[in-house]
Amino acid sequence: MSPSRKRARLVAAGAVTALATTLIPAGSASAATLKGSWAPFTRCPVDDPAMLAADGVSATDTCLASHSSSGSIKLGTTTATTGATDLQAGVLSASTLSLVTPSGGALVADPVKIPGGLLGLMCPSKVPVITQICRSISDNTLNNVIATIQPAGTPSDFDLAAGLGSGDPIITLPVKIHLQNPFLASTCTIGSNSHPILLKPRNLAVPATDFARFDGDGTPDADNGDLLRIDTGGASQGDDSFAVPGATGCGGLGLLDAAVNLKTGLPSAAGNNKLVLNSPSTYLGGLYDPTSFAPGAGRRLAAFWHSAAKS
Repeated sequence: MSPSRKRARLVAAGAVTALATTLIPAGSASAATLKGSWAPFTRCPVDDPAMLAADGVSATDTCLASHSSSGSIKLGTTTATTGATDLQAGVLSASTLSLVTPSGGALVADPVKIPGGLLGLMCPSKVPVITQICRSISDNTLNNVIATIQPAGTPSDFDLAAGLGSGDPIITLPVKIHLQNPFLASTCTIGSNSHPILLKPRNLAVPATDFARFDGDGTPDADNGDLLRIDTGGASQGDDSFAVPGATGCGGLGLLDAAVNLKTGLPSAAGNNKLVLNSPSTYLGGLYDPTSFAPGAGRRLAAFWHSAAKS
């Protein structure tokens, strides 16, 4: 495969996975501090068996890091801003494209407060139990509702061409939204594993792309670097085609589910909901010429990553 085709392959992978930011399940994972051009890839799962097994010919592996500082999501009649999110994953390119998630989850995300809190979600109400709860909310601690996006299935329907262009769905992401409040059960979610929210984000413009080679320890080396980093950004992403199921598991023998659904307009049909991610930045890093390290390309990528870790 020619160097130009290798670069195109990496660009495609990066563009497709870029907009998974804030949509892949929230979680936590230990992170390394890396030097130079490796810096964005703090949680790349280079030691995962699937990544280590990449031979550089029939399968190649790269590291993905994607960051979005802000955005918004509208579910029914409720709109919330999204906080900073950081997606980290490994990208395996073989006969199909697949993602390898780090230990603890692919996404680390800031918590999001729901505007109006519990008062906004289910008060006032004519149901006695809920009315009593509404009367009990006397401070921000009791009123605050924190929402966290979580997984509700396996991502599917990758489209590389859509990732490089704009207007077409790039990936299908099944998610649910966990709602946290002292009055809500720990199982309270909007959507569920059996009835997820299916997000199909698309680029709203063609993203800008930049290329840079670097050495194994992260030092920039434009002419002879063993690794290539591809940066994409400048294009927001969005989706307004998804439906939103109702809340479930919120306690009160279903009464709190009904109260949340009634006040927030859930379930909500497709066309009434909207996701916007403001100009996420994505970094894809891997071997410049994987074939030169065959059949141990995956092991070599891991060794390079570890060599860039700061002590």
